[in-house]
Amino acid sequence: MAGLPRPHRTRKRTWLALALGAAGLTALTVGLNGNRGPASLTTAALLYLVPVVVLAVIGGVWPALAAALASDALLNWFFVPPYHTFTVENRENVLALLIYVLVAVTVSLAVDLAARQRAAAVRSGLEARLLARITAAPVADQSLTRLLGHIRDTFAMRAVALVEGDETVAVVGTPGAADPALAVAAADGLRLVAHGPELFGEDRRLLSRLATAAARTLEAQRLARRAADAEQLAEIDRLRTAILAAVGHDLRTPLASIKAAASSLRAPDVQFSPEDRDELLATVEESADRLDDLVENLLAMSRLQAGVLSVQARPVALDEVVSRAVPHSPVRIAVGDDLPLVQADPGLLERVVANLVSNAVRASDSVTVDASAGPSTVDLRVVDHGDGVPAADRDRMFAPFQRLDDRTADGGLGLGLAIARGFTEAMGGRLTPADTPGGGLTMT
Repeated sequence: MAGLPRPHRTRKRTWLALALGAAGLTALTVGLNGNRGPASLTTAALLYLVPVVVLAVIGGVWPALAAALASDALLNWFFVPPYHTFTVENRENVLALLIYVLVAVTVSLAVDLAARQRAAAVRSGLEARLLARITAAPVADQSLTRLLGHIRDTFAMRAVALVEGDETVAVVGTPGAADPALAVAAADGLRLVAHGPELFGEDRRLLSRLATAAARTLEAQRLARRAADAEQLAEIDRLRTAILAAVGHDLRTPLASIKAAASSLRAPDVQFSPEDRDELLATVEESADRLDDLVENLLAMSRLQAGVLSVQARPVALDEVVSRAVPHSPVRIAVGDDLPLVQADPGLLERVVANLVSNAVRASDSVTVDASAGPSTVDLRVVDHGDGVPAADRDRMFAPFQRLDDRTADGGLGLGLAIARGFTEAMGGRLTPADTPGGGLTMT
């Protein structure tokens, strides 16, 4: 960010104005020296006002006043008889010289005032836009650091810091050992400390306003962090509630089936036929498998949520993973053995396929798993011909503990798709839902 314009001229511009004034007056004097008389005095006086005005614009009032006095002396020396002396014979010429000085001084002051007002107006506009941009900018983690950087660049400081008590909250730049420190109150207990050149007048007032903006930005960042923490706590609470609900229903259902079958088998007063005993034992086995799947999904989801999922990717044959994931399912598999190897974790990929197939089988009796190779990817598709999922619900169905249409009888915990997407993205892939031609859902 460029520095703001200053109403006060720098010393460099003052010397430049003096040099230009000396050169201009010299050139005018040389050009007019051969033409003398009453008319030439008027012409010279008007022409000498030009460098006075130019100096007022470039260097301010003091170089312009110096040019006014110098040009008055030149008029007296070269154009007022007796020539080459400061003696004035005619009272009218004395009055003319005095009027010239008054006019030159008035013009100098007017031009300097106009230049100052214009510079102040430009500065005010820049300040307003700077403060508006700071106020309108969305609060992010680096908002305060960026604001301190703007302050440093605006005032050409070496370092700017926001200090709370004895603790530095944020700092930009490195202060030099000889740099003076300027402290400005930002809020209760907060101050802005700037290391660099001295500031005066308008600069100090703007720095105070920017210090207040820095304090507001710090407060906004802290509020945003509290809101994010509150949102995270709310999400944790929602997950905890969902887990308790799952434990209360989905985990108790297979346990109840196991207990009922086992109690029936142990009943001494009931004689079961071999077929009945096999059916009860199959119930125990199926319920135990279902319970194992539910617990595995809970553990997998907890690893995803904690960010501790271990991925060991290596070249994998896709047809082998699919055959292990759906060994005894009434699913049509059309995954050829001529596909290129994919870079994936075989265990995680098998879990992804199993979850997608399980979800598809619950929605449709006709499920197909196929694959095709693209230029740089291999696409694996799980296609069902059920009712499908509306486009508006497709993001929601990947949320943990989410079961569309409230299917609780055999829908499990509602973690299958969430785990499938999480595992897929952890391996560097993408899981995308789409409509199946003729109705249904295709997961790719």
